[in-house]
Amino acid sequence: MWTLAGQGCWRRCALAAWATRAVRRGLPAPRPAPTRGAAAESKPPDRSYSSADRKEKIDMSRFPVENTRNFSIIAHVDHGKSTLADRLLELTGAIDKTKNNKQVLDKLQVERERGITVKAQTASLFYDYEGKQYLLNLIDTPGHVDFSYEVSRSLSACQGVLLVVDANEGIQAQTVANFFLAFEAQLSVIPVINKIDLKNADPERVEKQIEKVFDIPSDECIKISAKLGTNVESVLQAVIKRIPPPKVHRKNPLRALVFDSTFDQYRGVIANVALFDGVVSKGDKIVSVHTQKTYEVNEVGVLNPNEQPTHKLYAGQVGYLIAGMKDVTEAQIGDTLYLHKQPVEPLPGFKSAKPMVFAGMYPIDQSEYNNLKSAIEKLTLNDSSVTVHRDSSLALGAGWRLGFLGLLHMEVFNQRLEQEYNASVTLTTPTVPYKAVLSSAKLIKEYREKEITIINPAQFPDKSKVTEYLEPIVLGTIITPDEYTGKIMMLCQARRAVQKNMMYIDQNRIMLKYLFPLNEIVVDFYDSLKSLSSGYASFDYEDAGYQTAELVKMDILLNGNIVEELVTVVHKDKAYSAGKAICERLKDSLPRQLFEIAIQAALGSKIIARETNLIFVTKPGLYGNIWRKGWNQENKEFQKKQEVLLVVSPVIWVTQKCTAKLKLSGMVHDGEGSIHSLTISRTVVI
Repeated sequence: MWTLAGQGCWRRCALAAWATRAVRRGLPAPRPAPTRGAAAESKPPDRSYSSADRKEKIDMSRFPVENTRNFSIIAHVDHGKSTLADRLLELTGAIDKTKNNKQVLDKLQVERERGITVKAQTASLFYDYEGKQYLLNLIDTPGHVDFSYEVSRSLSACQGVLLVVDANEGIQAQTVANFFLAFEAQLSVIPVINKIDLKNADPERVEKQIEKVFDIPSDECIKISAKLGTNVESVLQAVIKRIPPPKVHRKNPLRALVFDSTFDQYRGVIANVALFDGVVSKGDKIVSVHTQKTYEVNEVGVLNPNEQPTHKLYAGQVGYLIAGMKDVTEAQIGDTLYLHKQPVEPLPGFKSAKPMVFAGMYPIDQSEYNNLKSAIEKLTLNDSSVTVHRDSSLALGAGWRLGFLGLLHMEVFNQRLEQEYNASVTLTTPTVPYKAVLSSAKLIKEYREKEITIINPAQFPDKSKVTEYLEPIVLGTIITPDEYTGKIMMLCQARRAVQKNMMYIDQNRIMLKYLFPLNEIVVDFYDSLKSLSSGYASFDYEDAGYQTAELVKMDILLNGNIVEELVTVVHKDKAYSAGKAICERLKDSLPRQLFEIAIQAALGSKIIARETNLIFVTKPGLYGNIWRKGWNQENKEFQKKQEVLLVVSPVIWVTQKCTAKLKLSGMVHDGEGSIHSLTISRTVVI
């Protein structure tokens, strides 16, 4: 007791002294600890972790259908989508006006680091205009071609879009692609010319580009500066005037479309939904068309931009819904939700994404297989454009073959695995999906189809089994200043591209359309294009089917053994150059051993390229032992006459890299019956 009292007395004295110093410095003094009586009378602190209890619920019935607008922001990369979204959030009071409001809707760490939008984000804005309060549901979308599936899914919940164009750069390749996505969905398009505050901005030139390429009158363009907030208010007014309200019926039974979802380890799946009919509230029992399972709604609300719980959600509104889905496979994007015992016709959903790039993914340690499997399942719930197939490798163990929409998509997925789930993986070389038309009825019966798809180069069938090979092609759009046209045409021809169209969009800029083989552009084409055009050219592509091609399977051999992970499929005309390049890179990458390593590229039994990884050589000399890297001029005669074999202690093979002083003992056989003992004590790198 005395000890406890003494500690309490010491603590009170310390706090009093700290408070005195704090007052002198101008800091707020700490609140005194309550007495026992006061503690009994005071209320316990609110320790609830539910968002429903943190904030006051909003009554969404105040917003009739005619006062609701659902719209999205689409643009090329770095044209100011997220900055415009920040200003719209500030104008409507969703966030406070501070200097720290940069990319508020970009919530992922990878988005902050790379400065790009990867995931579409939703925000509900409340705006008063001409005496009426409007509900504006905003969806901010990515701008890179690898995330076009996010854009197409977001547009399904909208009736209009803001097409943002940079006043300095003008129309770019992804601007064209996103416009036609909105045009095909029959959405209202409001062109917004951003960054008019820049020194080299030319809004009038951009207006003419928009009118020529998209056939939108120049007087419909809104000129703004999202960074400074110039004329941003007119964007909100244009949304209300030009975008129609959703065509829905609140008296009909519930029909809700799941257009996105995330996983929370405490609350389960959080589904982002767009209501097309009916009403949903907490306590309702809903059914999933995909799984036919029944769930009880635990919470509904809107994103403003953080979760804001509501009493109900009504048709025409966009929000989130938590219904106790604990398994990630239960929340299928594109699924339709309806009330229990009130079945409805399912909504069309989404066209499944078509992967453009495949890569093998394996855990660095096989003991982490189950953890990595769980992480991939949760991440694919949030990114449904990734396809997953089980795979295995002799060298890397059990893993998966994942399909992505592009190389950036693959890099971002891998980075999110590391940052959000602390998972370290090994990724194999990216490849594209090929097709082969089988030649015999026996093979067709074995594969159960005449045309098979090959996503793993190691499973590429032999020429004797097929009548023809097919490779994927894409229709690429390049927009560039005309001074770089010649260089870019030469680059495209070197990549086996076929020109389809060429059009001037203004006096200085030209739009080229080419048919590319996908495997020619998937790795380094974009970097080469940017380098040739000093960074001014932009590139976008879309799927264009398959075409016949002369493809060959190229094996990579190390000391005569095929390495399955390095097998690749190339065009016959480029086999030698590709094989030579791979062998040279492997020679530089592989660590040297105590024996030669023959690195070979082969087409079937024919070797088309070879490099040799030289050995570490040890040879006794007259003046003591000599440690040399590789053969040099002094060893030429010795190399011709003798075969040197070195047997050393196992520490060399266990230690992959060592920079300490080691004592290496071994025997050297000179090929003529003589055996020399060898002991080396020195600092070495193995």
